[in-house]
Amino acid sequence: MTDSKLCTLCPRNCKINRNLQRGFCGAPNNPKLARAALHFWEEPCISGTKGSGTVFFSGCSLACCYCQNHSISTKGFGKEVSVERLGEIFLELQDEGAHNINLVTPTPYLPQIAQAIDSVRSKMKIPFIANTGGYEKPPTIAQYKDYIDIFLTDIKYKSTDISMRYSKAADYFDYAISSLEQMLKNVGEPVFDSKGILQSGVIVRHLVLPTCRKDSFEILSQLKERFGTNQFILSLMSQFTPNECLNEYPELNRRITTFEYNSVVEHALKLGYTNAYMQEKSSAKEEYTPPFDLTGV
Repeated sequence: MTDSKLCTLCPRNCKINRNLQRGFCGAPNNPKLARAALHFWEEPCISGTKGSGTVFFSGCSLACCYCQNHSISTKGFGKEVSVERLGEIFLELQDEGAHNINLVTPTPYLPQIAQAIDSVRSKMKIPFIANTGGYEKPPTIAQYKDYIDIFLTDIKYKSTDISMRYSKAADYFDYAISSLEQMLKNVGEPVFDSKGILQSGVIVRHLVLPTCRKDSFEILSQLKERFGTNQFILSLMSQFTPNECLNEYPELNRRITTFEYNSVVEHALKLGYTNAYMQEKSSAKEEYTPPFDLTGV
């Protein structure tokens, strides 16, 4: 397991000692959490009827200008906890009835998460999820094997210009697509229990952005060309909501139109994506972004 004290866990390759300084993601060496609670607004096969036991970590390897979680992804809100406490949180969420343990932006803390899982493994009966923005290194994803059952990964952009402008990562797509390949090697095709709750597999999420529908078309085509349409579950999201950080990005300072979203859905269907979630255009809800108030931490 990579030592995060000389951190090269993500494509930024900061190579710093996080006990002494912060890298691009802003994460300290100890796990830093903003919330740990049941969450009901993931895909139906994740949230089910009882909720997903979601642990929101502070810090992110991307700098998405439109991020709804910017208070934790870039502003660093959260509380540092021990590895022992993190393991306890996993057990507490399971005791609350969670269908799974959903780790949001976990990679900066992968070594510590692995230790926490090892400490409670004999008591855990539900799957673990890595919920990631997609900007990952395949060797790091390989380290998740035997720890993570399900990947919820974004494929945000194909265009290098768009990914650089909105997330400061011109090489985003190359890393995202190669990491997806490793995720599929790790966990295989989707497997559900008798109630339709995902037990292992990959969900590929794509958030449709204003003015970017042609880039969405290209992503869907590239995914089909490389992986087909049955190895993973596609989730097309319409919930883009402008935030207060978009003054420098006027083209994003609006919701997507029905035409923009429906055209991406139609393209996906033409390509044969039937194993997919397609949101209703009106599905953008405040509940998708829970309060980051240290609940459960």
